[in-house]
Amino acid sequence: MPVESAPAGLSQTSEEPNVPGPLYGWAMIWTLLGIFAGGMALNLTPCVYPLIPITVSYFGGQATKGGEGQGKLVAHGLCYMAGLALTNSVLGVVASLTGGLMGAMLQNPIVLIVVAAVLVFFATSLFGLWEMRLPSGLTQAAAKSYTGYFGSLFMGLTLGVVAAPCIAPFVLGLLAWVASMGRPWLGFVIFFTLSLGLGLPLFLLAMFSGQLEKLPRSGGWMIWVRKLMGWVLVAMAVHFMRPVLPGHWGTILLALVALAAGLHLGWIDKNQANFRAFPWLKGGAGVACLVLATFILTSWAMRGPGVTWKPYSEETLKEAQNLRKPVIIDFYATWCTPCCELEDVTFHDASVVKLAESDFIMVKVDVTKSGNPVHERLLQQYEVKGVPTIVFLDSSGKEKRDLRLVDFLPPDQFLGRMAKLKKDGS
Repeated sequence: MPVESAPAGLSQTSEEPNVPGPLYGWAMIWTLLGIFAGGMALNLTPCVYPLIPITVSYFGGQATKGGEGQGKLVAHGLCYMAGLALTNSVLGVVASLTGGLMGAMLQNPIVLIVVAAVLVFFATSLFGLWEMRLPSGLTQAAAKSYTGYFGSLFMGLTLGVVAAPCIAPFVLGLLAWVASMGRPWLGFVIFFTLSLGLGLPLFLLAMFSGQLEKLPRSGGWMIWVRKLMGWVLVAMAVHFMRPVLPGHWGTILLALVALAAGLHLGWIDKNQANFRAFPWLKGGAGVACLVLATFILTSWAMRGPGVTWKPYSEETLKEAQNLRKPVIIDFYATWCTPCCELEDVTFHDASVVKLAESDFIMVKVDVTKSGNPVHERLLQQYEVKGVPTIVFLDSSGKEKRDLRLVDFLPPDQFLGRMAKLKKDGS
């Protein structure tokens, strides 16, 4: 597929969307649960796990000073989690605030390829091919110990620095994803959830510090957890690459990544642990990845036909007016992730396809390549500042501005807009 840049001045998201976006409803819940689980999994990496007894012992020592006991222990644990949340949430918000810049940069397929390559590069660190090391002065400063509540807060603030070799690649990959969405509140929620996943196990262990001896000993199983996080980064790289891959290769490649991760984590990797459940954990992870790969391929293979689009022309609009049919114009680009989500999900929904075929004229304007004078005129005529932009015209050819769409919308909500357009135009 030839690499083309986007039309000049056209960004992926140019105005505040009036829709939930790709993370909504159950998708949001499952995403946050996955990020929470990822945060908990980071506790099991070789850089964080050995710190658990030290951190919990520190909480216990602080709590016994002054004889305040359990209440003071809870306060120290909350300070630690607050430090974690502050550091990570600020990172998430800052990354999201670059969303306009990131959205403009992600117009270019070359940038998408570079982002994916960086994620794969960080993944190789988690696979053990190289080791990320921070300057020793920074690490020593972060490892300093302070007393009181500030000490607990400081430990939370600096955990990311101390454990950077293991958690930094995953966090950087998550930052790239959050930045591409460009929603500060979402960046805050995502990284706050990650902080909860990282800090909650330590908080609970501090409350029940007598259970520390029941923790599994350090061993090869932590290397296995690191590799698991590496495969998550590889999957994120494929997600960024999908808009520049031809046809359905993005879906196929994602399934292949899930298949390779399942085989590697479940059976090829030879790391072992000193607790009996670990072989079952490995096997379960392997089977889960294989099931995911099968689900992705099956969903793709069984997907029904999508909406039939017509290229833009004045004759098409006149035909629609003669037939008294409303028109939906989709301004689309292959490098635009929400555009691809709309095409793969919403415009392949059976109900949307059926209604579109019977009652609407569906027009697609592909602005992937710049320089088309007709497309440039349409962008100005309809005041399109970014993609995706979906314009709804009633049966008389007049746009219903209240229905204009500038982001992903799930099929059920899109059907609502189609019904409103049909009702208003009748």
